[in-house]
Amino acid sequence: MSDAGTTLERGRERVNAALERWLPAADQAPERLHSAMRYAVLGTGKRLRPALVYATGDALGAAPEALDPPACAVELIHAYSLVHDDLPAMDDDDLRRGSPTCHRQFDEATAILAGDALQAHAFGLITDDAYAGSIEPGLRARMAATLAEAAGAEGMAGGQAFDLFACGHAPGLTELERMHRYKTGALIRSSVLLGALAAAADDRLRERLARYGAAVGLAFQIVDDILDVTADTATLGKTQGADIERNKPTYPALLGLDGARDHAANMRDEALAALDGEGARFESLRALARFVVERSW
Repeated sequence: MSDAGTTLERGRERVNAALERWLPAADQAPERLHSAMRYAVLGTGKRLRPALVYATGDALGAAPEALDPPACAVELIHAYSLVHDDLPAMDDDDLRRGSPTCHRQFDEATAILAGDALQAHAFGLITDDAYAGSIEPGLRARMAATLAEAAGAEGMAGGQAFDLFACGHAPGLTELERMHRYKTGALIRSSVLLGALAAAADDRLRERLARYGAAVGLAFQIVDDILDVTADTATLGKTQGADIERNKPTYPALLGLDGARDHAANMRDEALAALDGEGARFESLRALARFVVERSW
């Protein structure tokens, strides 16, 4: 297994165990809501965002127990966003991670509530002593603010708003990158910053890690756009060609496949350059940046 594969697998195993432990039990009232929450989160998934939390924090000496709350929190925000993105009012998808989307498995109202509850639970994991008591309260407050910015109008929600407006339009590269720096990049960038905050990293290092995370986030989205053209539904775990069918603006549509691949490689190189001079401690982050561009799923 590659360095990136090992980092992803370790992060996946640890965050899955913590999510299983900290999500409400399916037989706890209201049972249908809790079942939908667990359905949306547990099971398959790359878990890239938690892996970035763990890889960053571990490189800086944070205890694994201090990294579990932010790793789970960022994955819950990601899961909530997928539940809501799949709704009929948004992308209206039937398949996610190889299974029926949450609103198809349950119903639309339950899916909306599940997304709402997952978002609220994410912030509880970061701020509640029961979960994050090993992290100094001032750092927890900064982590909550970092995650809120990444999830809100200046981040993921704002990016989705740009995306809805862009359907049927033909934005240029600058507009497309702004949309994806918000929609996808902000949460990936925050994953790196959450790991750094859990380790009490200084401002200088957090600025470099923020540049790394922003570049990795954009590279991830570019490759997602490429895979929507080149991979099949079974590999993707979601409907292949959905972006083309909805007339969404994508990097391959704007730059061509070769141009999009070159652009992803440039973002990878930008991410790696942000870590220049930091030695071997960030080798796992470097491996993840390469994986994001080379992945086939």
